[in-house]
Amino acid sequence: MGGIEQARKTAEGLEYSTGFGNQHSSEAVPGALPHGRNSPQRAPLGLYAEQLSGSAFTEPRAHNHRSWLYRIRPSAAHPPFVRTDNGALRSAPFTETVPDPNRLRWDPLPEPAPGTDFVAGLWTLGGNGDAAQRTGMAVHLYHANAAMTDRVFSDSDGELLIVPQHGGLLLRTELGLLRAEPGHVALIPRGVRFRVELLDESARGYVCENYGRPFTLPDLGPIGANGLANARDFLAPVAAYEDVECPVEVINKYCGNLWTAPYDHSPLDVVAWHGNHTPYVYDLHRFNVIGSISYDHPDPSIFTVLTSPSDTPGLAGVDFVVFAPRWLVGEDTFRPPYFHRNVMSEYMGLIEGAYDAKTAGKGGFVPGGGSLHTMMSAHGPDRETFEKASAAELKPQKIDDGLAFMFETRWPITATEQAATADHLQRGYDDVWQGLSRNFRP
Repeated sequence: MGGIEQARKTAEGLEYSTGFGNQHSSEAVPGALPHGRNSPQRAPLGLYAEQLSGSAFTEPRAHNHRSWLYRIRPSAAHPPFVRTDNGALRSAPFTETVPDPNRLRWDPLPEPAPGTDFVAGLWTLGGNGDAAQRTGMAVHLYHANAAMTDRVFSDSDGELLIVPQHGGLLLRTELGLLRAEPGHVALIPRGVRFRVELLDESARGYVCENYGRPFTLPDLGPIGANGLANARDFLAPVAAYEDVECPVEVINKYCGNLWTAPYDHSPLDVVAWHGNHTPYVYDLHRFNVIGSISYDHPDPSIFTVLTSPSDTPGLAGVDFVVFAPRWLVGEDTFRPPYFHRNVMSEYMGLIEGAYDAKTAGKGGFVPGGGSLHTMMSAHGPDRETFEKASAAELKPQKIDDGLAFMFETRWPITATEQAATADHLQRGYDDVWQGLSRNFRP
């Protein structure tokens, strides 16, 4: 059976544990998980006990992230790591270019060279902060046409929010397996090792690398106890281990650079685990949209799926926002997003269909593409959308022909040199607002 067929068969039979932020526990072999203590004198079944900490030991309990792993070999048993080529992957601080106040938009990444896997296919658009100081974020895209058959990746700089746009992924992590299709997102915590296999001939999508506080569900405030992304809809893996002795390249992103070490075994050998430092997959179509049923378009913050809090309440290091299918019913209301300038910076991507504030089609906002509206850059509906929405009959309208998202961050996003000069950069993006006529009638 071929690699894709085998990956599909494996993905179809996956089981999960449910609930974001839960203290999950799982064992692939009965009796592998110790009870009553985390580190007994002799761990069950001859395994090694190891704690993986995604937060400082002394952080408040509500913010503490850690999992106990019971594995065939300890992670400490490995040869030295050496530097390897970063490819098209870049990291903060972003100093190749000066911060640009202009609005930018890109077409999808071109097709990758044959044999490109997920790591080799990572392409950095830009970001902010400093990976070594654990502040800020980065926007990456990926394109791949090969599985990571003998390679494993981990990111010491931050957690990875993977947003597939084309082609499904089978993510084999230390803690178990996840299936992520277009319309899903997968969250890989800082330091968790994983391998990406393809469920289709090729794959393409987006990645938000969050250097700061781990993503969490936003507080609901006056919304109440329910709404937006429900914790129960996040799926965590169950233990599934590899016990193989063969050459494996382990790649670690550390302080902005890639490092590699040759292992003689698979490091995905965790037989049992418990804790809350765990990967997740979430179906964006399950997002419970909250919106206006009287007048005015709500601020986009109402569509927040996950947030990385900063030291200032309400000012996120990065928010992940989804514009999911929803009803528009506002009376005497311009229904698409309004014109605005924002202290936050916004990178928007399109997973499928069209976005209600942008013209689709060639030269427009298309699936796999993206736009960057950085701090205080003026943006909003293009001319065609404005004219259409201003004259539309205001009857109940179902928006269900697209799925768009946004990475929103408190700091300006600086584009990389490769993004600022890319062939797929739409150099006439400003033209979409030309022709907005003077309608003032004193």
